[in-house]
Amino acid sequence: MPVLIRGVARTAVVAGTASAVAGRVNRHQQQKWASQDQQAYEQQQYAPPPPAPAPTGPAPDMMEQLKQLGDLHAQGILTDEEFAAQKARILGT
Repeated sequence: MPVLIRGVARTAVVAGTASAVAGRVNRHQQQKWASQDQQAYEQQQYAPPPPAPAPTGPAPDMMEQLKQLGDLHAQGILTDEEFAAQKARILGT
């Protein structure tokens, strides 16, 4: 009978040790994942805002073209139809 009790006791010690090690590994992994989640959350919270969109409106070059077109129309070099067609081409409409 003592041999049987020693075998059972040894099995209990091995099982207990394995359970304790598994518990420590599990806790370590949980802490590691929680740390990674926290870092990802902080990076998301403190990320710089996206850049503001560029101001809309005609580009300076486009404005210059429209001024020249208006001058040509005012001088009578362009007809109303030609002026309208060229203006639409410049504005992309």
